[in-house]
Amino acid sequence: MNLKGQFPVANLDESQLSKITQLENELRKDTQENIVLIAYDEKDE
Repeated sequence: MNLKGQFPVANLDESQLSKITQLENELRKDTQENIVLIAYDEKDE
């Protein structure tokens, strides 16, 4: 299933990516689950 056209990846800088990674790690630790956060650019059409 290819959703790339429907959900384009957000353009984030290193600092923003680092924040997402930190939150992923916190959630993984808290839940003992393999949490993956995805940032996409929501377009109003």
